[in-house]
Amino acid sequence: MTLLQAFILGVVEGVTEYLPISSTGHLILVSRALGLEGEASKSFDVVIQLGAILAVAVHYRSLLAARFRGLFTRDPAAFRLLTSLMIAFAPAAAMGLLLHKLIKAYLFGPLPVAGALVVGGVLMIAVERVRRARGTMGATGIDQVTWRRALVIGIGQCCSLWPGASRSMSTMVAGQIAGLSTATAADFSFLLGLPTLGAATVYDLFKARHELLTGVGPGPLLVGMVVSFLVAWAVIAAFVRYLQRRGLEPFGYYRILLGGVVLWVTLR
Repeated sequence: MTLLQAFILGVVEGVTEYLPISSTGHLILVSRALGLEGEASKSFDVVIQLGAILAVAVHYRSLLAARFRGLFTRDPAAFRLLTSLMIAFAPAAAMGLLLHKLIKAYLFGPLPVAGALVVGGVLMIAVERVRRARGTMGATGIDQVTWRRALVIGIGQCCSLWPGASRSMSTMVAGQIAGLSTATAADFSFLLGLPTLGAATVYDLFKARHELLTGVGPGPLLVGMVVSFLVAWAVIAAFVRYLQRRGLEPFGYYRILLGGVVLWVTLR
């Protein structure tokens, strides 16, 4: 892998990780277009998420610092957030450990990604329209994430194990269904990415450390992580501002369009 290829993949990861359009799906498609295949390339796509994880920690540093201090002062809000994150993290973590090898073997390809993109896009549009028709915008504020809502989001996150489904899409839509506003669902989705993406990244880094060092190299790894951090940090800030005024429906149309293009290119 060249530094330019690593830079391109870092930009793709940073742009797509927290948008509901599937970072894994985009990375698989772009990697194929760049001629990058094999286990080292697949692991690289996962490991550069470390930069995006750091971007969330930096963006929410004030909230995280306050909640961390609250654990020592027995602040109910701090324990509520920690409990909600643990509950939401558990289902996908358990399923991911069980299905990790099968997912990499059978679902890291254009056709599965295209199918997940289209289905996810239709779901996003449907949920947005139902919410508008009912006039329900949902509860606002991260403290509104109860353990029941966290469980719904955690179950929804299991869908993101299918490449192309998008972890952000799955958790945001699940949050909407659970009764949260879109912006609050996004905030919790981003925070949930800390344990979820962190666990996946550490696991892949450990399992594929030799392939990454020999097949990719430390230089491209560093470039990919740094670029994904910088781009993701900018995207998170802009996306949160966007969601305070608008919904997810436009991203649903993008997913359907992209999925259709991928199907056409793959099957023609």
